[in-house]
Amino acid sequence: MNKKVYIESYGCAMNFSDSEIVASILATDGYTTVETAEDADLVLLNTCSIREKAEYTVLQRINEMNSLKARKKGLKVGVLGCMAERMREDLLEKKKVVDLVVGPDAYRTLPDLLEKVGTGQKAVNVLLSREETYGEVIPVRLNSNGVTAFVTIMRGCDNMCAFCVVPFTRGRERSRDPYTIIEECKDLAAKGTRK
Repeated sequence: MNKKVYIESYGCAMNFSDSEIVASILATDGYTTVETAEDADLVLLNTCSIREKAEYTVLQRINEMNSLKARKKGLKVGVLGCMAERMREDLLEKKKVVDLVVGPDAYRTLPDLLEKVGTGQKAVNVLLSREETYGEVIPVRLNSNGVTAFVTIMRGCDNMCAFCVVPFTRGRERSRDPYTIIEECKDLAAKGTRK
């Protein structure tokens, strides 16, 4: 069976980069990315918690998923990223449409979590990691113009600014192995990416 995933990204460049990592992890589990939520078996909303407007937009989009799920039996909806980390209980308990909540350091567990969701259970993993960088994961480039691409060199933040949630939603600062960064850049250059 051909499994299809639609990923919507909100917020910062890191979320868009993370969506490409998620697409790569799911591709190894047999998923192909599609252009619309209506064509998908799985809809993932990769979220931001930095700005209140971004959270409001995502909550509205989750509400819209109710009607899509009513029309498309078997559709699963997941919330990824910073908002998932920060609002996990609300998303699972109040937003009945959400089947899956996964924080930014738990994307490798998506295949196992989706298996659990497939049995009718809710699934959640929002554990933060001190090591995870997804350094060796080759991102599936989504909505790429073929000219530019994001290359993540580090994750998280060690600054505990009073106004910022990043250390709490993305964990402590950790850098990728330089070799994996260079290899990703070489791969992108070989494919014609210039910036």
